[in-house]
Amino acid sequence: MNTMKTFLLMAALTALFMFVGQALGGKQGMLIAFVFALGMNFFAYWNSDKMALAMNRAREVSEAEAPELHSLVAELAQRAGIPKPRVYVVDNATPNAFATGRNPEHAAVAVTTGILQILNREELAGVLAHELGHIKNRDILISSIAAVMAGAISQLATMAMFFGGGRSEDGEGSNPLVAIIAMLVAPFAASRIQLAISRGRECIADASGAEICGHPLALANALAKLSQSNERRPMEVNPASAQMYIVNPLKGGSLAGLFTTHPPVEERIRRLQAMAGQ
Repeated sequence: MNTMKTFLLMAALTALFMFVGQALGGKQGMLIAFVFALGMNFFAYWNSDKMALAMNRAREVSEAEAPELHSLVAELAQRAGIPKPRVYVVDNATPNAFATGRNPEHAAVAVTTGILQILNREELAGVLAHELGHIKNRDILISSIAAVMAGAISQLATMAMFFGGGRSEDGEGSNPLVAIIAMLVAPFAASRIQLAISRGRECIADASGAEICGHPLALANALAKLSQSNERRPMEVNPASAQMYIVNPLKGGSLAGLFTTHPPVEERIRRLQAMAGQ
């Protein structure tokens, strides 16, 4: 169900992107928009791990520095049927974790120092399995494409506001009213679709993680602990990287529900409990 939902949302985002290009510049504008997004997608795909790790100040740790962590990652990667990712640690007392990398062969998992102190081995295995689920399902690639396309739509709308839109050089411009609507509504719609994709992939990673570690309730318990800790002590991270973490690291405001990158933790826990037969 969530996989089909992701496909439909990606199709909607692509259609919106093409519509904005057409509305703001005819066929030529649509082609320029497509080439622009394709170039940005390739850059984001190829450099996603480097950018994410640097943005979150993660440092790679050797097996000698963190033998138990490496051993657990290796065991879970074998169960998942993927190469063992590189292991990183973020010096932050708030417990959290994320995965990054353009494919399973070039992936990395990162955990905060706080998560190593608050979770037991089974719970940590659940969290790491969730992150390996993201890697196995190539969620980093899907999220990167969605983020770049949404950003490109917003960029096109912004450029149109400053330089004018609605007419291409071949005279095929659309109705000015349609162009104005595209400039105002499309960026918001693209953002909402991107966030819905992110929420759907989190649910899929929860299910994959539960299967990999074999203990859905351990992951559920970990999510409860991480959510409470991040509510009490939000992390100071770049908002652009917030969607990567297993639980939202930022403090939400009154409108947070409209723009959240993660499903409600309570809902995720209920799904995991259902997997465990509770």
